[in-house]
Amino acid sequence: MSERDTLQRRTWAIGDYRFVGARFVLAAELLCEAARLRAQESHLDVATGTGNVALAAARRAARVTAVDLVPELLAHARRRAEAEALEIDFIEGNAEALPVPDGSYDLVTSTFGVMFARDQERAAAELLRVVRPGGRIALACWTPSGYMGRMLALNAAYVTPPPGTRPESRWGTIEGLRELFGPEAGIEAVPRELWWRFAGPEEHVRAWCETYGPTVVALEALDAAGRESLVADLTELVHGLNTDGETLLMPLEYLEIVIRP
Repeated sequence: MSERDTLQRRTWAIGDYRFVGARFVLAAELLCEAARLRAQESHLDVATGTGNVALAAARRAARVTAVDLVPELLAHARRRAEAEALEIDFIEGNAEALPVPDGSYDLVTSTFGVMFARDQERAAAELLRVVRPGGRIALACWTPSGYMGRMLALNAAYVTPPPGTRPESRWGTIEGLRELFGPEAGIEAVPRELWWRFAGPEEHVRAWCETYGPTVVALEALDAAGRESLVADLTELVHGLNTDGETLLMPLEYLEIVIRP
């Protein structure tokens, strides 16, 4: 495994993505509906994480394969599938080099997953490679203007990413999608929101700094003063987006995308 893959695996294994992924279930269900998933279709979920989309597709009687780089997340996804008696083929693999043949799937999906690939062009090319002619690619990706996009940009402001790194939220823009998938691709993108609920902004920030891998890694790379400053800026961001005076009720803006190559 390359050093870059090792770093990616550690980023998503650290913290506790189960806590985070559990709050994104609705986006997975809606994506299957937007993609008009049909029974018995062959479906590949890329960067499946805790398996939200894979499980949603299996519940709709698709023939599902799910790929992720992180063994710990795949193990959790398998347990979830077993609990629901769902048949899903889970495979360890990298979104930039998917371990499946060309043109194998009617539907290829990723929810807040493939957008974190280091080589975005290569990851997009892999999605195009494995989808069948006439098939489609369905994605849910964070926008630059929403909380997740702004939070990731905040991390990058404190811990400079490697040269040539593009923002993950590029996948959450029409311009970025056309760059990645080509001007001839049919792209339908609908803005959507999930709502993040906590007892208050500070409670969210505390939990986030303990569970969300990219933020945990950023905090590890900083000295005490840097960590304090990043947490303060994150808290200010959350307060600014909160729509409730007593608890935290915060929108998470994303694009729901269906691509027909």
